[in-house]
Amino acid sequence: MKFVDEVSIKVKAGDGGNGCMSFRREKFIENGGPNGGDGGDGGSVYMIADENLNTLVDYRYTRHFEAQRGANGGSTDCTGKKGDELVLRVPVGTTVIDASTQEVIGDLVKAGQKLMVAQGGWHGLGNTRFKSSTNRAPRQTTPGKPGDQRDLKLELKVLADVGLLGLPNAGKSTFIRAVSAAKPKVADYPFTTLVPNLGVVSVDRWKSFVIADIPGLIEGASEGAGLGIRFLKHLARTRLLLHLVDLAPLDESSSADAAEVIVNELVRFSPALADRDRWLVLNKTDMLMDDERDERVKEVVERLQWEGPVYVISAISKQGTDKLSHDIMRYLEDRADRLANDPAYAAELAELDQRIEDEARAQLQALDDARTLRRSGVKSVHDIGDDDDWDDEDDEDGPEIIYVRD
Repeated sequence: MKFVDEVSIKVKAGDGGNGCMSFRREKFIENGGPNGGDGGDGGSVYMIADENLNTLVDYRYTRHFEAQRGANGGSTDCTGKKGDELVLRVPVGTTVIDASTQEVIGDLVKAGQKLMVAQGGWHGLGNTRFKSSTNRAPRQTTPGKPGDQRDLKLELKVLADVGLLGLPNAGKSTFIRAVSAAKPKVADYPFTTLVPNLGVVSVDRWKSFVIADIPGLIEGASEGAGLGIRFLKHLARTRLLLHLVDLAPLDESSSADAAEVIVNELVRFSPALADRDRWLVLNKTDMLMDDERDERVKEVVERLQWEGPVYVISAISKQGTDKLSHDIMRYLEDRADRLANDPAYAAELAELDQRIEDEARAQLQALDDARTLRRSGVKSVHDIGDDDDWDDEDDEDGPEIIYVRD
């Protein structure tokens, strides 16, 4: 199944039914009076989080959705039938955004959670509603109100407790295979991971957590290079980040340099996400002698000026993975207890989560704008160099348009 985590759709709620103008006409009954009924309300459009879905691929090609219109009112005071509501099912973790205003309409983070995204139109009134002692034969009715129409952007962020960061071939997929039943693709070439992978790590019979692997980052990822920038947003809802570093790269490059690249790209993408609790995991130690391993561990720690937890493991031989998994579980339990008992800590984390969300969305929106500019041939003000001639009257392409983003 194709993994789709961003789509744009249009939704239209049903219009309200029109009111009816009618008068009672029966044998032996004179001046029966008005009996036109009201119309029915239009159907609304809802979105519901479905735990059985894990991608937005259903909305990849079908982009327009419209709820049923309310029926018109009838004679003999008959009210029109209400339009059926339209329910769109989306994966848990979907954010619904108004594409016109960039307003976040809602976040569907729990299975079964329901969100109304377009309100159905109100019904029109029949002429019965307008009768009075001075107006016994009213000929007024009202039409139904139009239903809401919206352009929506759906963004899926996978829900996981732990997220993995690292360069391509750092051993992230191998690590997930070692600690869970997930079987992501593993190979000896970069970018074997093309979509996020989730694995459930069972530490004890009744204790487990979810770990997420995203495609490897490369230098320049925060500016759109490679695959990682598109999936970095999936780490926004994690509680802990594991930074995996390959201590024995095949190209014999510096592990410290590789670790520094990831930290720099993370900070450029979202400084708030860089403030999330993060552990350093040094992988592939089974390929090194003890002295060489200790030397490289020291080099990475000193280069990053690292003061947090450090784990030295070998994912392929499962050396150190059990201890790491138990420590993660213990951390998540302690974190949950503190959230429940320390309101100040809970408020601090909520503020951090909101900053991560805002920064990630702003970064992705800026990249989308830049991509749109390139496709349309419009030059951004940031792309203008010293060699550009602003006064070139012989430009065959006509006047130059400078796009300035406020």
